[in-house]
Amino acid sequence: MPQWPTGSRLERMILRLTVQRDCLDFVANHLLTVPGGIIELGLGKGRTYDHLRKLFPRRKILAFDRELHAMPDCLPPDKDLVLGEFTETLANTLDLLPQPAALIHADVGSEKRDRDTQLVVGLAPLVVPILQPGGILLTDRPWQLPQWQTLALPLSEGGWPYFGYQKPR
Repeated sequence: MPQWPTGSRLERMILRLTVQRDCLDFVANHLLTVPGGIIELGLGKGRTYDHLRKLFPRRKILAFDRELHAMPDCLPPDKDLVLGEFTETLANTLDLLPQPAALIHADVGSEKRDRDTQLVVGLAPLVVPILQPGGILLTDRPWQLPQWQTLALPLSEGGWPYFGYQKPR
C-alpha cells in the first residue's frame, strides 16, 4: 500500500498538486501519437481540467463528477460535462466521444482509502473499453490492471504517490 506524506493539509495539497501537474505534463509527450480525446474523471474544482485544456488544446475533453464544484472559468461546455455516479455515467462514454480516449485522468481519491479502493475496483472494467490501445490511465489511487504496463512516473519532492498505467497496443 502506498505511503502518503505527512505534514499540514497545505503542505500535502501542494505536494499532491505538484506531482499531479508533473505527471500530466510527462504523459502528454507519450500521447502525441495516440488518437482520441481526454477524460477527466473527477472534475472537482476544475484545476486539472484547466491544465488539460492547456496541454491538449485540440482534443475533446469530457469531464465527469458526482456533482458540480468547479469555478465558472474552469467548467467544460455543458455537452462535455457529465454529472452523476461514475459507475453509472461511464457506461455511455463512447456515445459522447468519436473514439476511445487517449488519456483518462482519474482523480477519485478521498480521505476514505477503503472506499476509494472499492471504487477503483468497480471502475476498472468500465475504463478498459473507453481507452485507446496505447492510451494512459493516470490516477491518484492504485488500480489492478494486470495486463497493462505500469508507468514509471516522475516524482516530485516529497514523494506523493501517483500511478500511471498504459493499455496494451
